[in-house]
Amino acid sequence: MAERGHITAGDLSWLSNPGHHTWLFDQAQRLLSFYQYACMDPAGGFFELDNDGRPQQYPIRKLVITSRMVHNFSLATLLGRPGAAPLVDHGIRFLREALRDNVHGGYYCSVDSGGAHDASKQAYGHVFVLLAASSAMMARRPGAEELFQDIVPVLESRFWREADGLLAEEFNEDWSTRSSYRGQNANMHYVEALLTAAEATHDSLFLRRAERIAEKLIHDLTARNDWRLAEHYNDRWEIDPDYSRDDPDNMFRTFGSVVGHWVEWARLLLQIRAMSAQPADWLLPAARRLFDGAMAEAWDRERGGLAHTVDFDGKILNPDRYQWVISEAIGAAARLVQVTGEPEYEHWYRTLWDYADRHLIDHVRGGWLYALDAENRAKNVPDVIEAKPDLYHALQCCLIPLLPADAGIGASLRDGKYFMPARQ
Repeated sequence: MAERGHITAGDLSWLSNPGHHTWLFDQAQRLLSFYQYACMDPAGGFFELDNDGRPQQYPIRKLVITSRMVHNFSLATLLGRPGAAPLVDHGIRFLREALRDNVHGGYYCSVDSGGAHDASKQAYGHVFVLLAASSAMMARRPGAEELFQDIVPVLESRFWREADGLLAEEFNEDWSTRSSYRGQNANMHYVEALLTAAEATHDSLFLRRAERIAEKLIHDLTARNDWRLAEHYNDRWEIDPDYSRDDPDNMFRTFGSVVGHWVEWARLLLQIRAMSAQPADWLLPAARRLFDGAMAEAWDRERGGLAHTVDFDGKILNPDRYQWVISEAIGAAARLVQVTGEPEYEHWYRTLWDYADRHLIDHVRGGWLYALDAENRAKNVPDVIEAKPDLYHALQCCLIPLLPADAGIGASLRDGKYFMPARQ
């Protein structure tokens, strides 16, 4: 790995380098090609792919994966990629016809050929429906606005808690029972979806909602926890440090503090700052603190890679590496280079891409490996996540460095703002 300080302020940033732009664009197109021609299930929804890019035949179709694929191929449509728009339309139909609960409203967590497989109503999946609808609206796809008009009131009336300024997490099928669990992850992705909705509709109410969530979760709760982001809370929004202690490998409600969410929040805070007419003065320092803390506490200086989780004293809990964590770190580093121009972030940007190229990008079969162990060996165990389920994080980290820092991915592509030099 490059030594800290090796890159100086006089060096040309990769974000201003046409050769690097070409490499990034090629990586994005390779990812899209890996998924585009194999992921569509003619019966509805999308296959998750194995490591060779072949459809995996288990029958469950998930709300999150379907929504992410609609978002991904909306971005591909905005890039002018032939064949992408029909996949957006295919996904929207499946959301509206199979995953939507036409009796009680909202969306099932997953379905199979017999109907609802997991009929619970979870905030995490619903916020991705908002992201999908917003991106598809920017790509001008039929049914996108109807999907948007359906999901917004569900989030508002069922999940949003005005007194908390945050989302509740989970209900049963008919909304009669609400879990006391509260989580930051759904709220973080709600911020992402809200920012996309704000750009799709030009309605600043979505931006203000995103600002409010960020202030509560980061400026308040995370800052008071020594900047170590807590994942799990009770219904009074008090940190639950023992949640999942007995199930530390739970990928969706993980024990400890998930480092990938630190860097993901760093990027989102910078997007809020860029989109706000009068941005709060805490946003940039908080983004820096989260990114810098992640690199200081979780980066393996000997072997490279970011550990998955740490405890609230900074001790590594799970040393495995996940591609989505590196992807989010790349996106955050790119934005910090653009906003600050500091060599430190250029160093990390290049170092993270060197790691991804060596260990995560599957140069033989295509796509990115999902999980590695602490020795950077591929980890493919069914009780984690097997193979290559979708391209959401990896695609975004290839596109973010090609775009200006003052807008989201979809809005920049919609407005023709890409292959732009870094803005200082």
